[in-house]
This record gives sequence, C-alpha cells and structure tokens, in this order.
Amino acid sequence: MKRWLKRHMPAPQAILANRSLGIFGSLLQPPNLWSLNRHSVSGGVAVGLFVMYLPPFGQPLLAVALAILLRVNLPISFSLVWLSNPLTIPPMFYSSYLLGCWLLGIEARGFELRFWLDWHNWLAVMAPVLLGSLVCASLCAALGYAAIRMLWRWRLVREIRRRRARYAPPMASGASTPSSSRQI
Repeated sequence: MKRWLKRHMPAPQAILANRSLGIFGSLLQPPNLWSLNRHSVSGGVAVGLFVMYLPPFGQPLLAVALAILLRVNLPISFSLVWLSNPLTIPPMFYSSYLLGCWLLGIEARGFELRFWLDWHNWLAVMAPVLLGSLVCASLCAALGYAAIRMLWRWRLVREIRRRRARYAPPMASGASTPSSSRQI
C-alpha cells in the first residue's frame, strides 16, 4: 500500500510550490505531515473527505489547515478535496439538500435549473444544504477513516503471514522434528 501511495501521491515540492499555501510558511515542515503510516494516511483521508463536502470556497486551504492542526498526511487531504469538482458538486450538494430537508422536516424542491441558478433562492436552501453537507461530510470522513484503517490492517496481517510462510522451516509430511529424532 505504501509503494502504491508513494507512486501516486504528489511530491511535497509540488504542493509546497503552490503560492496560496505560502501563508502556512514553516508549519508545512514537520515530517509527520508527509509520512505514510496508518494514522497519518487514514487521518488525511478523513480530513480530505470531510472538507470535500463543505461549500467549495477555500477547500484546499481548509484541508491543509486541518491537516496541520491534526498532524495527518497533508498531500492526501489536499488531493481528496478535488473529488468535489464542477461535475460532482451538483449531485453532491443536491443530495445534501435532500438530506437536510428530510432532517429538518422541510418539503424539498425538485431540481429545476432556473430555481437553483437564481441567487434569490439561495438563502431559502442554505440551511438544508449546510446541514446535509455536515452530515454527509461526517459520514464520509468516518467511513473513509475506518476503511483505510481496516485496509491497512488487512494488508499488514497478510504481509506478516506471507513472511512467516516464507521463513518457516519446511516440514515434510511424516518427517519428525529434529528434537524427536534423538535416541534415549
């Protein structure tokens, strides 16, 4: 898993070259922000998935700030924010709106493009969208964290079993162990 992540993760220099991250300065230097261990990666996934569902203003900066604050993998949290993009935002936020309406007991409006593009209607839908987004963000973050922890543990157990099998002495069927072949 680490090898795959190292191959596909953006280089720290590429992220540090982003001019907007200059506001964090020396806070980007601790090595734990760039390490690949179970805690750091699962925390980075949780942060990235949580921020992904928040309103799309300043998501990358918020993901970096939370990664620094929580001391989790910064490139992963920074990268996962981009799952919310112009193609995915409409279904994400409409489903958040529907969930928010259901939680608040409000009747939901259908997806009429004219209604959603008129900024006069935005205040009416803001509360359900924000509530639904927070619920979806929390759920995605918790599921992402748990999935990465379980996947990491599964790979670790599999690797340990593989090593034990490789280094275990070969036992032929019917052969006695070295200690049982002594004469008394």
